[in-house]
Amino acid sequence: MSGGDKLDFEIRPNPAPVSATDRAALLANPGFGRVFTDHMVTVRYADGKGWYDARVEARGPIPMDPASAVLHYAQEIFEGLKAYRTADGGVTMFRPDANAARFATSAQRMAMPVLPPEVFVDSLHKLIEIDREWIPTGEDGSLYLRPFMFASEVFLGVRPANEYLYMVIASPVGAYFSGGVKPVTVWVSPDYTRAAPGGTGAAKCGGNYAASLAAQAEAIEAGCDQVVFLDAVERRFVDELGGMNVFFVYDDDTVVTPPLTGTILPGITRDAVLTLAGAAGHGVEERPVTFADWQADAASGRLREVFACGTAAVITPIGGVRFPDGEFLIGGGEPGRVTMALRQQLVDIQRGKATDPQNWVRRVL
Repeated sequence: MSGGDKLDFEIRPNPAPVSATDRAALLANPGFGRVFTDHMVTVRYADGKGWYDARVEARGPIPMDPASAVLHYAQEIFEGLKAYRTADGGVTMFRPDANAARFATSAQRMAMPVLPPEVFVDSLHKLIEIDREWIPTGEDGSLYLRPFMFASEVFLGVRPANEYLYMVIASPVGAYFSGGVKPVTVWVSPDYTRAAPGGTGAAKCGGNYAASLAAQAEAIEAGCDQVVFLDAVERRFVDELGGMNVFFVYDDDTVVTPPLTGTILPGITRDAVLTLAGAAGHGVEERPVTFADWQADAASGRLREVFACGTAAVITPIGGVRFPDGEFLIGGGEPGRVTMALRQQLVDIQRGKATDPQNWVRRVL
């Protein structure tokens, strides 16, 4: 095996895979992110050598030196996407090329080597092929794929590492929010921000999520499901949720989302929603939205719907908003027409049940 844009993966089947009976029991109610498949992908990188030693092997612990660079300087990025079963027994993925491109952008921002997109996508195929029996068959079920990369060099010093480990693990999942699709309540954080201009907000790195956890805990304490962050400069403009992008639907059916200015993650689902909404005849705008406008437009009835979107939750309606000085409902707290129509169309495309004019769905098996 040698470095380059294409690698040959060595396949080492797990000698002690989970039995079919035990796997069926786990798939009956997998939850989200708690059950894992039999295998994982590993690919190594070293300066002067490039990418090498590509494997599919038994999932297991990673030997790690306590001086590994990631533990001290947080050079780490990840992605999230899903594989779905189709009605004919096949398997598909949704826009893996877009995840590969974003993974490369995140790597560049974090001063890490760029994994060739062909290797990224091929690694997903290899893991799905060997663990295909782990893909749930239920309506809300899918196989969540987690590619990630971290600095594995053993050293203490503030500089980009010279060695990295790329991995993919997989987790069969059900619905992200328990109880099915229902409006969630969000908390507008008065004290915490997610990202600042010039920071890492547009990169999918673990540090962004770690920075959101205190605010998410604050949201839970306030009886909310998710936190909403405002911009770090003026504390006026809506950025995104802790792990999802946000959209606003107005009384003229215009669909609006905050623009990508470097502090917001460029979501793959976000991009798909913009495309689908435009194709459905909605006005589509990427423009700043202040929290004051959100509140005023909800009160006047001009704002009819708000929803969050992301790989894990797909599209989730937002029914209530809380903040230190009060709370308000959106559209009476019920799921909106536009929100649910976009959600159903997206889900049907992902699962091969609807026409895919953008060729977003990639057949794996």
